[in-house]
Amino acid sequence: MKRTSLGIIGVGHLGEIHTKIAAQSQQIDLIGIYDIDQERGQVVAEKYKTHLFPDLETLLKKVEAVSIVVPTENHYKTASTSLEHGCHLFIEKPITAKTQEAKSLIKMAKENQLKLQVGHIERFNPAFLSLQGYSLQPLFIESHRLSQFNPRGTDVSVILDLMIHDIDIVLNLIQSPLESIQACGVSVVSNSEDIANVRLSFANQAVANLTTSRISAKSMRKIRLFQRHAYVTIDFLQRESEIMTLQNESDWSFENTQRIQMSTIGVGEYQKNLILEKPHHKDINSLQTELEGFVQAIENNSPVMVSGEEGLRALEVALIILDQIKRPQD
Repeated sequence: MKRTSLGIIGVGHLGEIHTKIAAQSQQIDLIGIYDIDQERGQVVAEKYKTHLFPDLETLLKKVEAVSIVVPTENHYKTASTSLEHGCHLFIEKPITAKTQEAKSLIKMAKENQLKLQVGHIERFNPAFLSLQGYSLQPLFIESHRLSQFNPRGTDVSVILDLMIHDIDIVLNLIQSPLESIQACGVSVVSNSEDIANVRLSFANQAVANLTTSRISAKSMRKIRLFQRHAYVTIDFLQRESEIMTLQNESDWSFENTQRIQMSTIGVGEYQKNLILEKPHHKDINSLQTELEGFVQAIENNSPVMVSGEEGLRALEVALIILDQIKRPQD
């Protein structure tokens, strides 16, 4: 089986995880890594028995694709250089620091017939994947992403660090134009927003309320969806989902699911059962699934799982939120 040759650019905390997965994957041929900090790079290269390249260009000449795991402000320069060398791109979220940069990368990739995938990893969480095949048409979404304080990542706002995960999920679930954004956020321990709340309103009357904090006592990564005759919980931290529905006996349900009848509502022909379903999905390594899906898209010349356009849309919304938070209120 042919394996796509891959290089890892940036081997900090997350980049090292990319390196470990690529080194162990049967679908990826890890050619080597590059990091501006060569001392750090040497440690990672020795640990995973791969080659440390002395400069970026030398690595780019040896590989078909790269995984870019550098600070966001360096995404555009690194990615554009990689595209110029004919490399397919896997680029960690957010796609870039500025929307114009993202648009430029998308254009370059298309013109050169190269793949560009953005690393929105929650799309590959078993809790989210378990709902594939179910008709999700939420009218109200409540999202909480709360983390304990960690100095790593506080160089950017919590919007770009954490909330962008939920922005991407919401935009994926609600296929309707975004009409308005209301946002507030405050800095508590860092120089940028550490906690924020956002309300997104869509043309189809759907509403999403997102709360994100990186200074919480306990961690939570949960989204609740409300739609006609159904309530869905997606717990990204526990990697499981639940669906509460009103059903007739003949209504369809998941094949691979635990199904519990909770109670009965109504009488006669109007009677419905309140059903709790717990759909299952095999436990997977989400980042491994992301990276291997990326190389499969290269090998099969098929669409990537999270496109540059989707990454751009999430970034556009995140930057509008940041602008609104920083803008003086009337």
